[in-house]
Amino acid sequence: MTDTNLIFKNQLIVNSFECDINRQWKPASFFQHLTETAGRHADQLGCGFETMFARNLFWVHSRMKIQFYRFPVDGEKITITTWPKTIQQKLFFIRDYQIHSEKDELLAAASSAWLIIDASSRRMVPPASTNLNLPTYTDRVALDEPLEKLSVGDGGEPCLNITAGYSAVDMQGHVNNSRYVEWVCDSFPMEEFQTHTLDWMQVNYDKEIRPGEMVTITRHNPDGDTGIWAISGHNESNDTRAFEALLRWKN
Repeated sequence: MTDTNLIFKNQLIVNSFECDINRQWKPASFFQHLTETAGRHADQLGCGFETMFARNLFWVHSRMKIQFYRFPVDGEKITITTWPKTIQQKLFFIRDYQIHSEKDELLAAASSAWLIIDASSRRMVPPASTNLNLPTYTDRVALDEPLEKLSVGDGGEPCLNITAGYSAVDMQGHVNNSRYVEWVCDSFPMEEFQTHTLDWMQVNYDKEIRPGEMVTITRHNPDGDTGIWAISGHNESNDTRAFEALLRWKN
């Protein structure tokens, strides 16, 4: 397979309804469009939604980290570039991304880890048993770091209590990955986004949230570092941790 097929580019214009009070792309918009671009590339590589669905399988996000350099604004033309990088721990399909402006300014770099799930059992399927023969492109790196488990600890300040409703659920019958990011951002006051800028964010998706389940979002400031925050979501309906996140604010 050629490098041309391994690398996929998606050009788009930032919509105003995806922006915040600063006219900047919301963090959730990054996650939405990176995921959408990955899906389009998966279609091209022969392992998209319809192909996987026919095999009773589907892709799920396990982890995502984004390094923000500059947030694009409404009306700005940007290009998302993505490629499958490697398989980590014989379980995670790692996919990297870069986002550039029309003038080729690097706006963000990201890395994501994906799992294949059996649609009936909702259990993970090892890559070796799928016979997908997906390519890898280890020569190009967006974020040169592994996507590891997060240790956000217990406790923290409860910020939100949410019931997963219609608007949060996607085609796979669980809360969409970008909605978790919205909940993370909603755990901070509006003033935080008006006075500070995010440096980076990582979200690890531990257990899926199904329609009607109730989630409590908590946050705390570990180790006294005022720039780094740990956020977690506890599924009250089945007493499991649904997700963990770490982020850092720029001074």
